[in-house]
Parts: sequence; C-alpha cells; structure tokens
Amino acid sequence: MEYLVVSVRFLLDEFHGRDDRDEPEWPPSPLRLFQALVNASARQDRAEASGVLEWLERQTTPVIVATPPAAIQPRYGAPFYVPNNDGDLWFGKDNKDTERAQKNVRPTRLQEDAVVHYLWPLTDTDEFDLSACKRIVSAISAFGWGIDMVVVDAALISQEEAQALAGEQWLPVEMGGGVPLRVPIQGTLADLRERYTAFCNRISLEKDTIFCPVRPLAAYAIREYRKSSEMAEPPYAVFELRKLDNTVFASYDTARKGLQLGGMLRHCATCIAPQMGWDEKRVKEFVLGHGESRGEAHKPVDGPRLVFIPLPSIEFRGKTKGRTIGPIRRVLVTVCGANPASEFNAIVRALEGQELIDEKSGAPVAFLRRASPRENAIADYLSEGCAWESVTPVVLPGYDDPRKLRRKLNEAMLSPQEKASIVEKLELRIETLLRKALLQSGFTPAVVGDTRIYWRGSGFLQGTDLATNYTAPEQCRRYRRLHCRIEFSKPIRGPLCIGKGRYFGLGLFAVVPEANV
Repeated sequence: MEYLVVSVRFLLDEFHGRDDRDEPEWPPSPLRLFQALVNASARQDRAEASGVLEWLERQTTPVIVATPPAAIQPRYGAPFYVPNNDGDLWFGKDNKDTERAQKNVRPTRLQEDAVVHYLWPLTDTDEFDLSACKRIVSAISAFGWGIDMVVVDAALISQEEAQALAGEQWLPVEMGGGVPLRVPIQGTLADLRERYTAFCNRISLEKDTIFCPVRPLAAYAIREYRKSSEMAEPPYAVFELRKLDNTVFASYDTARKGLQLGGMLRHCATCIAPQMGWDEKRVKEFVLGHGESRGEAHKPVDGPRLVFIPLPSIEFRGKTKGRTIGPIRRVLVTVCGANPASEFNAIVRALEGQELIDEKSGAPVAFLRRASPRENAIADYLSEGCAWESVTPVVLPGYDDPRKLRRKLNEAMLSPQEKASIVEKLELRIETLLRKALLQSGFTPAVVGDTRIYWRGSGFLQGTDLATNYTAPEQCRRYRRLHCRIEFSKPIRGPLCIGKGRYFGLGLFAVVPEANV
C-alpha cells in the first residue's frame, strides 16, 4: 500500500495555532492543513487545484506523525498590546485607553527542525495528481499564525517508509479519550469559498445593513486523536456553573451540597434525551445508573455510564494556607465504559446552556457554560504527576470490617500484642480495598502493585472536611469513607476518581505539586 504524505517543516521553534475554542492545538489539525491548501491554491489560481482539494475532502481521517513539542505551553502567556480591531472605538490622543488591546501569546515550543506529517492511504483505484498537489503545497509559507514560517512538501511513500517516519504517531480513535481535532468533510471546500465571498461583500453601501458579519465555518467534523503509545483515556469536558444572569459563578458547598448538585446535573442530562434520541431504558442505565427494575434493590450498570464529577476550586490563599479547597464552581462530564466519541461530543454540545433545576422549588437556579480545562482552579485535577491527594473521600468498595474485629478491641482480656494484631488486620483490609478501587478504575495490576497508599479520616489538603461529613448516595452509606494519598511509581494523568462513589464525585483526587512530593 502507498501513502500520500504532506510534510510541514517548521523553520522556527514556535507554533501559535489554536483550536475553535481558543485552546492550544497540538498536533495541528487536518482542517488547518486543508485551509492552508485552499489559500495556497487560490493565490496560484490553478484550475487543477479543485480536483486535489475535492479528493482530500473524500478521504478518511489522516494519520499524523509529529515531532514532539519541546515544552508544554505555559498557563500564563506573554502579554502583547495590539491595535483593537473594534471599528466602533475611536483611536486618538484623547482616548489612549482604547489604542491598544492586551493579547496573551502562549506559543507551543518546538524542537529544532520540527516536522508534522499527514498520511492518507492510497488504493489501487485512486487517481491522484501528485504533481498538482506538490505545486499547491509548495506555495504554503505559514502554518498557524503568519509568523509560523514553514516549508511544505508532498510525496508518495510505501508502508515501510510510513512506519519509519520519526516522531509521535497520532491515530484517529472512535471511542474518544484523545485530543479533539478538526477535520475536513465533503462540503468544507464549498463552505470556505462561500465564507470568502461573504467576507469580500461584508461591507455594502447599497443595503440597509452596511456591515454583515461573516459566519464561522460550519462544514467540518471533530475527530479524536491519541498517541499510538498511550492507553485509552475517557473523554471529558468541563462546564462552569453560572448564575442565571451570567454575572457570577453559582457555587455549592463540597461536603454538603455535592450530592444534590449531582442530582441536578443528571436531571440536565435527562432533559436532552429527546434531542439525543435516547429511550427510557437508555436514560435509566446510561444517565441514572440504574440496572434494576422498578421495586428491586439497586443493581450497578454493566455498560457505559455518563458521569458528572463536581470540581471544587483549588485556590492559593497565601503562603500560610497554601493550596485550599474551595466550593464547587465547575463540573467535569465524562463517560465510563466504551462509548462513541461522536455521541459524547453531541452530549457536550447539547448540555451547553442547560439549566439546573432545584429539586424542592422546581425553579432554575443556574446554567451550564462550557469552560476551558486549563483554568488554574481545576488544572491540578487534569495534570500529570506521581503523588495524588483526595479532595473528596474515597468510598471503600466493600466492608472494611466484615469479621467485626473492632468490637474485640474493647475487650479487657486482650494483650497489647493481640490488639496490635487486630489493628494490623484491619489496616491490611483497608489497603486491599483501596487497591481494589484502583483496579476497578482501570489501572493494571502492575501499576497498582507499585503504588503506596496512605489514608485517614481527615483530609490531606487544606479546606477538606472530615470524610464522614460528606454526603453520599444511599447505596454507599454503609461503606467507610476515607481521605487518601496515593503515590504511583510513574506519573499518571488525571482526572483520577476512584471508589464506590466515583460516579457521584466522591473519591476525586488532585495532583500534588512536585515541590511538595
């Protein structure tokens, strides 16, 4: 089998491209390359270009092989002050405050001679004009921002040559859990041409409306990409909890209101059921987590589940208090179990703007607004590290004292050695259950065997409450709750939520900064 490979070589060590949510984008999306090709073909004004672009629209999602970045983008960028593009503002000596607008620039740092390859498989029936493609790609000079200078080439290579390309291989995945990238579809080329025409005609003195804003590009798809060396991770999205007037956050107490908030969030998901095409059985299992019939005892669901995890804010309150756990202002939405990425992306879009209904009054009290997972208040939930500490207590996946050994500790006839033996057995039982919780969360036995686990009733983090003070669903109340610190032998990436209450936001962990490890 042969492959068409389009290779983008960066001449500098920075890439400024961002996705449609203004988040740093790496690797650069296939849609970004397609748009660059459309721009280059328009400047060349070659009739042969349409055939190449239409061929690319019809192809499957390409495999990407990219040189790893030299550094992760910083949370805070360097501020630049640029002319404000708002044409309604007056720029003059008497209005200096509006002469410049602040723009934070956070480029991805690249290695020297970084290159990104896009590969499409070719079949025997494909008729592809390589010469025309090479002429188009040779006209591309920038990729990302205008200052991201590149040299681009195209070639046909064998499967062996494709496998020998240096760099990280990014594969499109169906089940989600990767990096969402935009890809072209049939109709993208026509949509780009319509947008260009609308841009050229956006100002007209012959119409009642002088300025007509250009709509954003609509004809494209989102595909999840994951490194070939990485394990599958569940997809997730973050939402802010906003007051109905959108002026401030809606905040909830972590220990006492977390369970109530989870109920309101699941109600939001039931409201989008008609839009998603879910029947009553799908809602009961996928959203509510009920595998039992009416009147039966609770039965866990075997298939995939939609999970809402309230995220208490992690705030820095000076050198004295340090990192402190605050109230819940955001929520993480994810899926446990195999679920198509397309459905999860549709769920996320449907949840945008949904109102939270108070169970007692029946009135809306807040709404969901899509948020960035890079916000500082929640970054420690989604970072990478070896040491993790619980923000909400872990519900043990079983009884910690099935043999009623604690009752024997009060017997006066026991010697100190016998009491120590009982305590050791109880501690071993708790450790076994915590390791079981890690296994149930998807960690391999090898990883779980190399971890060190510490636990206690009070929290490890400033601002956490006693483990017994956190509300829990009825099916979890008979099991013990404990705060934990887990130390892995190798860094793992969040989110990390374990234990019997993980579907309700209990057992949520935050990474420990390296300075405190």
